[in-house]
Amino acid sequence: MNAARHLSSRTFAALSVRNFRLYFVGQLISVSGTWMQSVAQGWLILQLTGSSVDLGFAVALQYLPILLFGSYGGLVADRYEKRRILYFTQAGAGLLALLLGLLVSAGHVHPSTVYVVSFALGVVNLFDVPARQAFTQEMVGRDLIANAVSLNSVLMNSGRVIGPGIAAGFIALVGTAGCFYANAASYVAVIWALWLMNSSEFLPMRTVVRERGQLRLGLKYLWNTPLLRNVIISVAVVGTFAFNFTVTLPLLAHTTFHQRTASQYGVLMGAMGVGAIVGGLFVAYRSRPTPQLLMGLALGFGVAMAGVSLAPSITWADVLMIPTGAFAIAFMSSCNATLQLNSTDQMRGRVMSLYGTAFLGTTPIGAPLIGFIIGLSNPRVGLLVGFASALLTTVLLTLQWRSSRTNVVVLQAA
Repeated sequence: MNAARHLSSRTFAALSVRNFRLYFVGQLISVSGTWMQSVAQGWLILQLTGSSVDLGFAVALQYLPILLFGSYGGLVADRYEKRRILYFTQAGAGLLALLLGLLVSAGHVHPSTVYVVSFALGVVNLFDVPARQAFTQEMVGRDLIANAVSLNSVLMNSGRVIGPGIAAGFIALVGTAGCFYANAASYVAVIWALWLMNSSEFLPMRTVVRERGQLRLGLKYLWNTPLLRNVIISVAVVGTFAFNFTVTLPLLAHTTFHQRTASQYGVLMGAMGVGAIVGGLFVAYRSRPTPQLLMGLALGFGVAMAGVSLAPSITWADVLMIPTGAFAIAFMSSCNATLQLNSTDQMRGRVMSLYGTAFLGTTPIGAPLIGFIIGLSNPRVGLLVGFASALLTTVLLTLQWRSSRTNVVVLQAA
């Protein structure tokens, strides 16, 4: 009993902070709605066009603003109060979901309509992603940041489990519009949670006074810090070529396994979410990421993706998505925590915006590219490209680790 209590208290340590508890519950509701919209939007594009390239283009537009202006979003997070930014971004995302639902219900939705809404949501995320990342440490402090980041990953992927399953039911019963309405309503929970927080319990964080050259200074800081630089490069490689599941999975279900409803796509996403929860809890228990852990997780992610690409049936693909989700989210959570723990307060917003650019902002490149590759071949090849990128990341991290060890030995000898 004492061992179980110790395991639970260590794994969920950040939830002892009231403000983070409120944030966690609000986000759990909202993230479920977000995944409902993601499933519905992917299926809607396939219904409207039947094209893997169009699906990749729609996904890409949602992340194009982060790719183009990600550093500016981080600078805004460094300059202004994070909670105030989140009020605006969460409300904006909710209104966009409502608009898309109304357009579908009215029968006025076209591929171009979905593209415009996707791009507008990308503008919202440009400011939302770095603000949310930096806000975590403001709620829980440095000692609990790694645990809180991992629990956030569990949170995101609990939504991945809940959302797609509900989405499949909504699509079957009321169509895709129901998913968009549900997502719009879910943002109320986040705004309410933000309002209930006690601002006096936030840890004081230094904001950055407006000056010339701050974006360039953030890039220089990252490049001159080898650990941060190599983690960002690793995230960019994996984000570009492996994290395109909103493109690869619907096509795997629809094209490879000839599934004609959204339910099997929802099961694939849900299976990945189950694994991601396990991976997130593992990292939450470990608390402190290490270079060896990052290398092992990157390798495991690649091997698991290769397994999905070679799955002989949709059932095997469902099963293999569980370890894929576990390794994927454990790797990304560990990268996130590494960046937050090794960056200064004044630079954290810009560093995390570059993390967002590397992870999400690369989607405008990766999603159409993977869609194009799948169009020339098949979804299995698209997944194998992700496997190759994870192996490349493992090599990069291994070289970084060996280089840092060599430098330590030289310094000690001197």
